[in-house]
Amino acid sequence: MRAPTKVYRTWHLDSRRWDGYRSRGGDVVIATFPKCGTTWMQQIVSLLIFQSATPRAVTALSPWIDARFITPIEEVQATIEAQTHRRFLKSHLPFHGLPKLDALSFIHVARDGLDAFMSWHNHTLRYRRYALLDAVGLGDETIARPYPRPSEAPAEFFRGWMGDQGAAEVDFSAPLFFETERSFWSARGKPNVLLVHYNDLLDDLEGEMCRVASFLGIKTPDDVWPELLAAATFEAMKRDGELLMPHASAAWEGGHQGFLFKGENGRWARALGEAEIRRYRERAASELSPGLCAWLERGRARGDPAHAPA
Repeated sequence: MRAPTKVYRTWHLDSRRWDGYRSRGGDVVIATFPKCGTTWMQQIVSLLIFQSATPRAVTALSPWIDARFITPIEEVQATIEAQTHRRFLKSHLPFHGLPKLDALSFIHVARDGLDAFMSWHNHTLRYRRYALLDAVGLGDETIARPYPRPSEAPAEFFRGWMGDQGAAEVDFSAPLFFETERSFWSARGKPNVLLVHYNDLLDDLEGEMCRVASFLGIKTPDDVWPELLAAATFEAMKRDGELLMPHASAAWEGGHQGFLFKGENGRWARALGEAEIRRYRERAASELSPGLCAWLERGRARGDPAHAPA
């Protein structure tokens, strides 16, 4: 195993929590920027691994190792070590913040930055447990302040997210979004890295689920596949949300209904002005390669990302 090449310490994340991770053959890491389809992919992988449409608590089955504000790392490690099924772990770290192992499978789900921004705005407005993040920030000398509270106005929140007044006001911000996407884009040709796009999950769920199954080497009997596919739809996840996310009611206003909010794209066109949208597109064009920009905006409509030009 090769060590990560960068350490991340924010209110939400501490990449050092992976230091005690002990790999096991077949391990899968679902690594995304927040609100880009993480829970959706966890459900898809859960369905494929267990070959059953029975709702399971994916947030418990798929621990978020780098989350420093919820569960002590010793408890997380004990949970992972006790699992006997093929393990699938969650991360919100860029690729170079994760340990590298050729036998480890990485699935990265991408989304247009403006869609990720809008979903993150909703996520933060509904969040109930800021005291946990405050304690992390005040207890870490590299942060030394409580977590900033979100503005209800999308345009104002956008300025802080973009860092237009200097440093970005939140940790899951545009700078980290661009860094995350660059890191996985640079690894897109590796045989143990699969890039999936939120747009394609919306437009061709079966096709993308087939790609994930093939990547993981999982074959599903023909008579079981329709049940798994039906359970992987966003509508089914909303219906089964209490079982999939049993602790959501404690963390978000509206529980799983608030977390699994709209599952749609384009809300930024109604919430932001032309100046904000142009600001993001110009920043993306300056931060990202043309190939990555096209992928983030359109998904596989631009071809297989593994073979896409930079």
